[in-house]
Amino acid sequence: MTEISREIIGVGALNRAIAEVLEGHIGNVWVRGEISNFKAYDSGHWYFSLKDAEGQLRGVMFRGRNTQVGFLPKEGDLVEVAAQVSMYVPRGDIQLNVQLMRRSGQGGLYEAFLKLKEKLGAEGLFDEAHKRALPKYPKGVGVITSAQAAALKDVLSTLERRAPHIPVTVFPSLVQGVEAPPALIQALRAAYELAEQGELEVLLLVRGGGSIEDLWAFNDEALARCIAESPIPIVSGVGHETDFTIADFVADLRAPTPTGAAELVTPDREALLQDLVTLSQKINMRVTQRIDREAQRLDQLSLRLSHAIPNPERMKEKTQQLSARLHQAWSVRLAMYQQTHKAWQNHLELLNPQRTLERGYAVLMAQDGKAIRNPHQIKAGDVFDLRVAEGQADVEISQVRVK
Repeated sequence: MTEISREIIGVGALNRAIAEVLEGHIGNVWVRGEISNFKAYDSGHWYFSLKDAEGQLRGVMFRGRNTQVGFLPKEGDLVEVAAQVSMYVPRGDIQLNVQLMRRSGQGGLYEAFLKLKEKLGAEGLFDEAHKRALPKYPKGVGVITSAQAAALKDVLSTLERRAPHIPVTVFPSLVQGVEAPPALIQALRAAYELAEQGELEVLLLVRGGGSIEDLWAFNDEALARCIAESPIPIVSGVGHETDFTIADFVADLRAPTPTGAAELVTPDREALLQDLVTLSQKINMRVTQRIDREAQRLDQLSLRLSHAIPNPERMKEKTQQLSARLHQAWSVRLAMYQQTHKAWQNHLELLNPQRTLERGYAVLMAQDGKAIRNPHQIKAGDVFDLRVAEGQADVEISQVRVK
């Protein structure tokens, strides 16, 4: 056997060389095939196989790309993908690195869907900052759908089962065909008026599943802008779980089905009853704890009060002691007052003119009642009042000799 003179290379190097040939000579292609072995990982990436009657290729669509797809592929879906042919070097598998995906045979509608989605997304209509939280206990729920739709029956039965106390208002509208978008807008406007009056707190925009043509009314630009103007949160439940419409992206929340939308906006009755039981238990526990704390506080106050106020016997004894001390103090004070009074009385008695007269003295008073102190005040012929110890007498002076 003739020896091959070329350089010997590793398997990985050969795979990389093949990958370069594939990417350089085939590059990007549109491929049609049937989805098989589809898996959506937690990372957000999609892995699947694309097959037809003559062959099969592995495919991958990374998270940054598959968010632009308006549906979730499932087993057996016939799709068209724009992909780059490449090789996964570690395993030597030829694979399609998918950039775009659309349902087969719906290329025109899908392209229009993607263009409108890109336009409205650039305007910020899909921004998470604009999404509003649903009320936990809505006062009223509005439902916009066809009056003949099976979805309406499912929604109403779900609302009745989960929250029969919440009033529901139905706004009938066409949900398919050329006339559906303006009809849906009119129903939304009517619901907005009722919401402004405080009778509605959340809206459901729902219809059953169908093809992309059947759901096309919910990809209308005017309808999308009307949804964005809603004064209350809107939940969209259009089609099946794998169906996506522009209305889903604009709405505050997307539900996989109409029934799912009804479940999202209503609290479960059994859960509410359980919450009430839990709250009742918490209230009882809090009340019991409060009563226990107040009882303990009352005991402490009672103890402090018993220490602050003596017992009756001690109070009686204390009262008697204070009374005795008061009586004793009053007696001492009274004796002092009496002694002082007697001293003043004796002093006054010594100063009494009558006592002087009793010792043999006399007082000569002029007619004006003043005592005569100077002998020169006495004139012959004057009449004076003479006062002695045992009485008084008027005397007339006949002769005066001053010594």
